[in-house]
Amino acid sequence: MNKDFYRVVNNICEQDTRYKPEVYEFVMEALTYTQKKYKIVKHATSEELLKGIKDYSIELFGPLAMTVFNFWGVKDTVDFGNIVFNMVNNKVLTKTEQDKIEQFKDGFDFDNAFRKEYRDRLHKEVSKLR
Repeated sequence: MNKDFYRVVNNICEQDTRYKPEVYEFVMEALTYTQKKYKIVKHATSEELLKGIKDYSIELFGPLAMTVFNFWGVKDTVDFGNIVFNMVNNKVLTKTEQDKIEQFKDGFDFDNAFRKEYRDRLHKEVSKLR
């Protein structure tokens, strides 16, 4: 990320104090991860981005994902929509006519994704080692 990105994020965080600056960098990293993992050449939809955020979170934070998100002010997937649209409104990201913040609502259940799915994934990995 460059200095301009951090300057814009600091301005966003002064206007919208719900989220910590680190989550903006995380969302940009998750977007790059999503585009690479799912071979998305241009625009990622909210559904694709949320899938990437979930996968990247599990890889990066494992069982601590919910703790990290809570610290950053993220309680639900709609918070990622707010973060994305804060960046859209500040010209860090772009959107299409079809993109709406509501599309981020109820994208996935945090408890299920970061507890149950993580345990299931871990169980599969441990089973492979046996």
